Amino acid sequence: MRVLWIWALLSLPAAVLPSCGFIWCILGMLLFVVYALEALLLRLDPLVNVERILPDRFAVGEKGEIQLGLHHTSPRSLIVEVYDGIPADARADAMPWMGLIPSASLVQVRYDVILPRRGECCFGSIHLRVLGRMRLLKRAFILPRSHSVKVYPNYAPALRLALLATQHRQEQMGIVRRSRAGSSRDFHQLRDYRQGDGLSQIDWKSTSRRLQLISRDYQEQRNQQVVFLLDCGRRMRSLDGDLPQFDHCLNALLMVSYLALRQGDHVAIQSFGGTDRWLPPVKGLHSMATILDHLYDAETTPSPSDFAQAAESLMMRFRRRALVVVMTNLRGEDSEEMVPALRSLQTKHLVLLASLCEGSVRDAVNEPVADFTSALRHVAARQYMTERAHVLKQLQSQGVSTLDCIPSELAIALANRYLDVKTAGTL
Repeated sequence: MRVLWIWALLSLPAAVLPSCGFIWCILGMLLFVVYALEALLLRLDPLVNVERILPDRFAVGEKGEIQLGLHHTSPRSLIVEVYDGIPADARADAMPWMGLIPSASLVQVRYDVILPRRGECCFGSIHLRVLGRMRLLKRAFILPRSHSVKVYPNYAPALRLALLATQHRQEQMGIVRRSRAGSSRDFHQLRDYRQGDGLSQIDWKSTSRRLQLISRDYQEQRNQQVVFLLDCGRRMRSLDGDLPQFDHCLNALLMVSYLALRQGDHVAIQSFGGTDRWLPPVKGLHSMATILDHLYDAETTPSPSDFAQAAESLMMRFRRRALVVVMTNLRGEDSEEMVPALRSLQTKHLVLLASLCEGSVRDAVNEPVADFTSALRHVAARQYMTERAHVLKQLQSQGVSTLDCIPSELAIALANRYLDVKTAGTL
């Protein structure tokens, strides 16, 4: 392109000096021949073949490595520029890629992509441009390559938990293991006495036989039921940081599901609020894949959250006693509908309401009042929090356990509450 600009600039002296006009025309003809030859040679070059290899699954907001295999049979080396057809809202800092492909060889290009949304994502056509021999022209062409991938919730906290070798190391994530009541435990095995074991834990018959202190070791009760009632209504669309509250709920659900499956419990999921998806109870750590496949494309809807219908549907589907975790964003106007619905669930199940509170509302309550606008914001936020607190007190008076926290704290708080239920043996 720069050669053409230089030739165009030479037209100025050619217009003034007639003797230069002939030379300028000759140069133009030579440039035309050269460019035509470059275009012809580019057409004669065999096409570059590109194969895309995607990972089995992506996690939302996490890097996933994609591999492109570039192969050609041309006897010359090619300088190629490649842009992969990633989804419109994805981010790939290494794209476009430009490099040299040696003659008749294969080059592997690896790059990381971040997909910000869960569900099905489609990778489209691959765009290539090949530089000519004299680097005057580029040949552009499109390779139709279509691949659909599943983008799962960010289950990194559950995976980090899986790397902790012992139950006591869960404290590194803020999950606290408290002392347990004997009625909530099943006998596991006999072991040597450890400092701190209570007298009631000592097995005196084994101690007398071995002439040393032997303690009984217990484990939490197994084969219990945990059911998540997941609100997918419009109230869950509120953003908290970069993620909507619904995604924070999914992350917390995955962590507690992992804990429950690891404890030998069953996990079931029912969504409500414009959708009615049901995952029957599953058991065993291998069932995490089943839970992920059930949740990866779950989305919020513009519909209101019908707590009464959700409670009725769960009572019909599930008749065994279970810990029912209702995950929603509590509103002050929910008193008339939510309290009777959870009270009916409480007659058969142990109910825990896990409610998300907007961090911006708490900030508005705590920030100093400087002017009339901030005063109105403070009063509105205070009224909002007061109405929510009133509904929570109503539920607690009916025997419903409640958990109210900001989205970033939900996962650890809910995990601790689940372990408290196992500890107390109330299920």
